[in-house]
Amino acid sequence: MSIAPDNARRDTHHLYRTMREFVESMDDTLPGKFEITKEGIVHDMMAPVGPHELTALRVRKRLEKVMPDEFVAHTGTPDVEIENERILRHPDIMVIAEADMEVPASFDPRTLIAAIEVVSRSNPDNDWVGKMRDYPLLGVPVYAIFDPRTGTGAVLSEIHSTPEGPRYATRKDFVYGEDVTIADWTISTESLPRYP
Repeated sequence: MSIAPDNARRDTHHLYRTMREFVESMDDTLPGKFEITKEGIVHDMMAPVGPHELTALRVRKRLEKVMPDEFVAHTGTPDVEIENERILRHPDIMVIAEADMEVPASFDPRTLIAAIEVVSRSNPDNDWVGKMRDYPLLGVPVYAIFDPRTGTGAVLSEIHSTPEGPRYATRKDFVYGEDVTIADWTISTESLPRYP
């Protein structure tokens, strides 16, 4: 009988809880956003700037105009988390049924219809690499990325298994100005701001 796996699991769980407590303690203490990935804590040091926030606002409003009333494009808290995967993320926009928001803590990411990120100027790899890896692992069926640095983006969907873990099988790139479909809804990307 081996006890190493149980000890390893307990140690990993303890490490995750420690990181989780640190992230919670840093809320509203330091600028930026803290998230937990398989590699550890990610800190996007810059507070979101105007083009980032305006993009999130316009995308949210455009989605809510075309979605049925029971769905929302939520831009607030809480995070999405699967503790046994040791991942905690905070999408810029979460497309979710309002009924699935009635939870006491973090949202279950498997209840999200889509996660939408506006690429940070200070840490673009967090959105283009880290979250592209983590969201399919968490079971988020659609991941849309808007990049104000380049005026482009992508919508990823159709999670499938790979040797490296779950990944999105389909990627549809777009250029600002084109219509983009996120899950079942199509919106315009006209007049989305760019970083100066």
